[in-house]
Amino acid sequence: MSLNYAPILWNRQKKRYDLIMLGLIALYLALFTAFQLLFRPEITPETLIIRATATLAFLMLHLILMIGPLCRLDRRFLPLLYNRRHLGVTMFIIALVHGIFCLIQFHALGDVNPLVSIFISNTNYQSVSQFPFQALGFFALLILFLMAATSHDFWLENLSPRIWKSLHMMVYLAYALLAMHVLLGVLQQEGHPAGFVFLGTGIAAVTGLHLAAAFKVKREEERPAGPPADGFISVCRVDEIQENRAKVVIIRQENIAIFRYDGKLSAINNVCKHQNGPLGEGKIVDGCITCPWHGYQYLPENGQSPPPFTEKVATYDVKVMDGRVYVNPTPYPEGTARPPALIPPSDAPDLSGA
Repeated sequence: MSLNYAPILWNRQKKRYDLIMLGLIALYLALFTAFQLLFRPEITPETLIIRATATLAFLMLHLILMIGPLCRLDRRFLPLLYNRRHLGVTMFIIALVHGIFCLIQFHALGDVNPLVSIFISNTNYQSVSQFPFQALGFFALLILFLMAATSHDFWLENLSPRIWKSLHMMVYLAYALLAMHVLLGVLQQEGHPAGFVFLGTGIAAVTGLHLAAAFKVKREEERPAGPPADGFISVCRVDEIQENRAKVVIIRQENIAIFRYDGKLSAINNVCKHQNGPLGEGKIVDGCITCPWHGYQYLPENGQSPPPFTEKVATYDVKVMDGRVYVNPTPYPEGTARPPALIPPSDAPDLSGA
């Protein structure tokens, strides 16, 4: 969290992230170039650039889409998430290079405006196999441009989190357009089976990881274990919640994260005000619940961000009885202080080593 908007500041973590990313990009381009020159020595520099940037950008888009579910399946992937926007902007720049070279190579030598030529050079819009695939790529690149241009938190603040999130969820539309762009391009130009294998493997990986993450989250969502008592619903045992971590439950459409810390339990809404990040997947750092996506923080007792920040989330009543955790799913107004539930010593883990 920061007090003011500023250009990108490369701290040590960001520098390491970006250096590794740029190193892997350079390695991929070097290997791709070497293999192309080995097996297709007649290839022109322009065609080489077009193919290298196309495959690299599409591969990076797959990685971007897989980072989210990977983090839900295994927390060790979280470092990939923290600066994913750097990866997204870099992917757009590489895709833009691909688009510019395609525009020059295929549409800039005639007497028609190159942008117009994209849509009229192939007019088989009624066909399936011969559909103008370049138009699909154009619209996908336009979506990626909007996402890259609005990636800074300045736009998040001024567009509102809901609109910003909706805009960036269009990445899935861009992915669908690019998948069709690649599929139709392979069908119309080469028909080599490697293209179908590459595309099919990517789609299967993205879809499979999202489904696996969704099933995992659904399994971990504790449903009411019995009838409510005085509005409270039993959700889990105390020992199921790790220290400084949370148990996430969804009851009556309320998405609740119950955090354990310093022998206490507090419950807040699971959705971060910054980008709707999952607070329950984060942990308590320096006494504050810290969102795993971008580090926004909230005090567990009242759901308020520490001053001078003003973000607030709803809070809930929680209690402990007979070693079980009970939560009342009726939310209090955002930022309302609620007394934490004390964990009896008999329910605390034995750390004596005896």
